[in-house]
Amino acid sequence: QVQVVESGGGLVQPGESLRPSCEASGFSLNGYGIIWHRQAPGMPRDWVAIIGGTNLKKYQESVKGRFTIIRDNAKNAVYLQMNNLKPEDTAVYYCKATRLSTSYWGQGTQVTVSS
Repeated sequence: QVQVVESGGGLVQPGESLRPSCEASGFSLNGYGIIWHRQAPGMPRDWVAIIGGTNLKKYQESVKGRFTIIRDNAKNAVYLQMNNLKPEDTAVYYCKATRLSTSYWGQGTQVTVSS
């Protein structure tokens, strides 16, 4: 079955870290662009971090210096290392694997930052 699955979300306090993963099955992520998105309650889904097929990286201003997108071809996975988390980072985090006209979305993983 061709799919991507996110995991690794959770409940943390402000200033702590999480590292959600995006793992693919049924196909190789190598050569795919991976985009992490997030969606907070009542808000539209928005992109957070991108790693291109050539591993070029881009980040939203709100997460620059705190989030790092990491590709691991050996594990067929892409991670989002999130440090110094803030309450405004609370959202469901989704990954999208895309290449040419093909895209796969995962089901999302909840990240909650609260004291």
